[in-house]
Amino acid sequence: MPLYNKLKEYRAKIDVNQQEMGQLVGVSRQTISQIERGDYSPSVTLALKIAKVFDVPVEEIFTWVEEEENKDAGAGREGSLRHER
Repeated sequence: MPLYNKLKEYRAKIDVNQQEMGQLVGVSRQTISQIERGDYSPSVTLALKIAKVFDVPVEEIFTWVEEEENKDAGAGREGSLRHER
């Protein structure tokens, strides 16, 4: 399940490094790095904590994109999220 994020961009807006971000939400710098690279999908709780730091809805930072093989089966369905790159 592709989960994209804008965590790095949001961190830059408030001038917080990965170590400081980890401390704010109770995880390691390595976890923040893995989230930003897309190597780790945070739990709902962690995603909500991250969004709260920036005072934005979680969807502002994290975007789920439907996988290609499922996209055709769900064509025309509303509510699927897309991330434009």
